[in-house]
Amino acid sequence: MEQQLPLFARELTPAGQQTVRKALTLLEGQLREPGASFTSSHAVRDWLRLQLASLEREEFTVLFLDNQHRLIAHDTLFTGTISHTQVHPREVVKAALKHNAAAILVAHSHPSGLAEPSDADRRITERLKQGLDLVDIRLLDHLVVGGMDIVSFAERGWLQGE
Repeated sequence: MEQQLPLFARELTPAGQQTVRKALTLLEGQLREPGASFTSSHAVRDWLRLQLASLEREEFTVLFLDNQHRLIAHDTLFTGTISHTQVHPREVVKAALKHNAAAILVAHSHPSGLAEPSDADRRITERLKQGLDLVDIRLLDHLVVGGMDIVSFAERGWLQGE
């Protein structure tokens, strides 16, 4: 099955598109290996761009990590419309417990291409953090992917303890 090209690569020559496909395949292979470490924000961002940048609907993805922030698993837990995804904190906590995660990263796509988080994004992140805190699972970051741009809640200081 031919790999879906990100939007930016669709305007390249066929040779350029083939080069992008090869690079994406290599990157995906490295980042999807069991135990891949997500201690580098660049690795996380590249992986998320690969997974979410060219989606036509909002998707909410969770990366389940062990104590050393190595990837245990990842799941797309919720899929929505072009402008909204309903996220249920209970389901995120349940999935994190199922994977025996010590920490998680959450991310969702903005098909509009604008990565700026909404007020609803901030509210659901706070609810997720509260629910995860009850079972001692750390929420390391919430990343919003809009095209090739990514906004990090952690980098903006929005995940600080109250």
